[in-house]
Amino acid sequence: MKEDIRRRERCRLCDSPKLELAVPMKPSPIADAYVPASRLGVPQALYPLDLYLCQSCGHVQNLDVVNPEIMFRDYLFTTGSSTSLLEHFRKYATDVISRLEIKPGSLVVEIGSNDGSLLKFFKVQGMRVLGIDPARDIARRATESGVETLPEFFNSKLAAQIRKDYGQASVFCANNVFAHADDLVDIVRGIHDILADDGVFVFEASYLVDIVDNFLFDTIYHEHVSYHSIAPLAKLFERLGMQLIDIQHNASKGGSIRGFAQRTRGRYPVQPVVGELMAMEKARGFNKLPLYQDYSRRIDQRKAALNDFLDGEIVRGKVIAGYGASTTTTTLMWNFELAHKLAFVADDNLKKHGLYCPACHVPVLPSDELYARRPDYVVILAWQYAAAILKKHDRFIKEGGRFVLPLPELKVLQ
Repeated sequence: MKEDIRRRERCRLCDSPKLELAVPMKPSPIADAYVPASRLGVPQALYPLDLYLCQSCGHVQNLDVVNPEIMFRDYLFTTGSSTSLLEHFRKYATDVISRLEIKPGSLVVEIGSNDGSLLKFFKVQGMRVLGIDPARDIARRATESGVETLPEFFNSKLAAQIRKDYGQASVFCANNVFAHADDLVDIVRGIHDILADDGVFVFEASYLVDIVDNFLFDTIYHEHVSYHSIAPLAKLFERLGMQLIDIQHNASKGGSIRGFAQRTRGRYPVQPVVGELMAMEKARGFNKLPLYQDYSRRIDQRKAALNDFLDGEIVRGKVIAGYGASTTTTTLMWNFELAHKLAFVADDNLKKHGLYCPACHVPVLPSDELYARRPDYVVILAWQYAAAILKKHDRFIKEGGRFVLPLPELKVLQ
């Protein structure tokens, strides 16, 4: 479907054509495109997911860009459904206001603002807030809840209009969406235009170093077109009249960064951590192909170990299930070729029950079905949450069931 996808020929950060395949991935469906039974007869497209390294600036990216209208206009996930995210954003707002000494009445703008959860925490501390999110229904409900939200994709043209209508922003936020946008150059230009002279751009994104070190390759899916490290971002900001001034490293999503950027020669000093992280990335070779070739080999080793084990048990007549129907699950199932080996996938999210996994159409069932159907092994597809899953289903193990942890190393828990 040519209208659904287009291919970049140049780096989205520096526009260089010097792009090399770094991490080959199997073509996959849209990660969160779980379908009801009524749509099982409708084929779902598979899209390329390979990652490429820019040999000029070191940025890692997916060059095959799925039409964002497909992925984001009817987005389902809402931030407010996660108590851990709500607490994260409560602390986030307090930290930013304190760290940057933001005065009441200042304008805070967020792109990818979802249901307005973060902006509500800024609002209760006296800030004016404006959200921007392309998910029409979520944007409407956010506005109805008291956080004005524009149902749009952010770009420099919209930034100029917002500046005219609302004034300049003291804080501009982008959380877990700065990896989603294809035209980052235009977005950063828009951010530069909308920021006050002493304003700050604050963003959170998964950190490429953690994706490699912690084996988070299943966070590679079509919503994410960029996999950020510090050096390429610093170059992008510098080229567009901005500067990266601080980085906080945190454990969110397996390893993330919170970055702070301002207009060039703004009021805040550049913190040493920016240079320190850039030096570390260079020393380890994050701007060179061999690091990613080695990463791909190690992924293949783990795939082979898991499949050798499962194939042996299936030959013995054992029944295998999965646990976790998330976006990362889709990447793991397709790249490890697990779909035809799983009888079903258990999940605790009521909204997923009765749906079928993207393209492979493995049924998603309530986790109680582990006890009704008694599979011999359950592969924890949502392996980052293994501790909580094991705690919740200790009874399954006591009654003879076994959980299989696929990453970061194969483990059979019994």
